[in-house]
Amino acid sequence: MAKVLVTGGAGFVGSHVADELTRVGHEVRIMDRRPSPYHRPDQEEVLGSTTDPAQVAAALEGCELVYHFAGLADLDDARSRPVDTVTENVLGTVTMLEAARQAGVSRFIHASTIYVYSERGGFYRCSKQAAEGYTEEFQRRYGMDFTILRYGTLYGTRSDRRNSVHRLLADALEDRALRVAGTGDELREYVNVRDAARLSVEALDEVYRNQHVIVTGPYPIQLRQLLEMIREIVGQDVRIELGTSGDDYAHYQFTPVTFAPKIGYKLSSTRYLDLAQGLLECLHEIHSADNRDAPSVGPVDTER
Repeated sequence: MAKVLVTGGAGFVGSHVADELTRVGHEVRIMDRRPSPYHRPDQEEVLGSTTDPAQVAAALEGCELVYHFAGLADLDDARSRPVDTVTENVLGTVTMLEAARQAGVSRFIHASTIYVYSERGGFYRCSKQAAEGYTEEFQRRYGMDFTILRYGTLYGTRSDRRNSVHRLLADALEDRALRVAGTGDELREYVNVRDAARLSVEALDEVYRNQHVIVTGPYPIQLRQLLEMIREIVGQDVRIELGTSGDDYAHYQFTPVTFAPKIGYKLSSTRYLDLAQGLLECLHEIHSADNRDAPSVGPVDTER
């Protein structure tokens, strides 16, 4: 077992991966700009920015592996923040790579996206393509091995409204409406974040050294099927409104693939959380958070 640094360890995916690494016996140090609400007593925590070389060097001390999740992770945020996207996703990655090289890290596990295959994804896709290129070049130039994890459509606990599934569930509970740009025929392979975290740790296997690994769900479903599933769980009074949430140019319909110069190997499992059960778990979390934040006004009926 190794000492592992997880950047972005206070975030949605990073926190789950940190927990899975701890579960299987690794010594975990998480790094983020803010304290993690998910920080466990058996994990070390440091605060810092991945664009600050001194802070990164201090965080890497004694670490053998790096899982790099820090950065601007929301595709829609990136559409209007090109400079921030480059700073956080490209400069932050290169700063981490250089510090990891100097620290003698044996493998750099970089969190990327299936959008690298695509012409879609806007500035977010551009930044992830560049970050992958730097990660590969560090291996060619310095021999620091990598595994690039290309995540698909993630959902699960610890997310917020920047996550598309969380946003749908919250709107279903709060507004009794599911508003989606598109036709509903769009295909996605939804993967629960806990399953993705387990697969991300399994990617430490030697077979995935210097490989590009796709982490998505076990089977594709149409968006309208997801919407109907949410309505069935939350209540039949929930309205489905298609083509109502504005410009969606950056998102794909059936597949993000346009041209794939570097093949990615899909990492899958026969053991995964059922989608309906995963949605129910998220709904409980959203409902509990709403009750904590709202003044007491009597019981809330979630069975409508």
